[in-house]
Amino acid sequence: MRLAGRTAIITGAAGGIGAAIARRFAAEGADLCLVGRRGCAAVAAELASSGRKILDLREDITSHAANQRMVQQALAAFGKIDILVPVAGVVSTGNAETLDKAEWDRVISINLKGVFLSCQAVIPVMRAAQYGRIVNIGSLLAKNGGNPRPWIDRREQERAGNIAYGAAKAGVHAITLYLAKELAADNITVNCVAPGPIASAMTTNLPETFKTLLPVGRLGRPEEVADAVIYLAGEQASFTTGEILDVNGGAWID
Repeated sequence: MRLAGRTAIITGAAGGIGAAIARRFAAEGADLCLVGRRGCAAVAAELASSGRKILDLREDITSHAANQRMVQQALAAFGKIDILVPVAGVVSTGNAETLDKAEWDRVISINLKGVFLSCQAVIPVMRAAQYGRIVNIGSLLAKNGGNPRPWIDRREQERAGNIAYGAAKAGVHAITLYLAKELAADNITVNCVAPGPIASAMTTNLPETFKTLLPVGRLGRPEEVADAVIYLAGEQASFTTGEILDVNGGAWID
């Protein structure tokens, strides 16, 4: 029960990684505000018997007003907000030469702007309480320049190029570093988990060759990302801030 008495907002909680984090947080004792563009009814129903208070919200995290509503509703339900995990994001493919502007705008709006707005919305609450844990979700793709190897096979780039996604996640890494310094004096830690390929709907189209190149020989599991998040959200990581924790099976080592 490492999060007993804590309250957490998890955006994108209807997705594979978000739902895994929600389950782990509930098992560790946290009350949860689950947020999704279409709500998180299935996950909320699953956790209803956990003994935790569960708030299911339907909000678009790309909207400043929606993030402010999210925070106010969580405060009304729980009286405080201890933890934020902004997971909400979308997958995207497209090469630099041919990527449509609308796709770039869509991905940056959800995967980068949405994360920033969610973080921004909780800062005053956490500062007033002199306590907070923010755990962002980055990506291996923010570090490695993308998985495709077009010098070997150009078709890999066509199938799995994702420059907008990588750029947005690199921005999430930068937000993490900036907020870690900005908020440290208020007892608020800001960290990031950067997954590699995780078995989910987002990775079903990966070429099989990518999977075989992972040193551990398999895709990751959403629960393994949740394990990393629970560490950074708990008291055991109170001296850790500004960390970008890789969970990628050895695909990128730094």
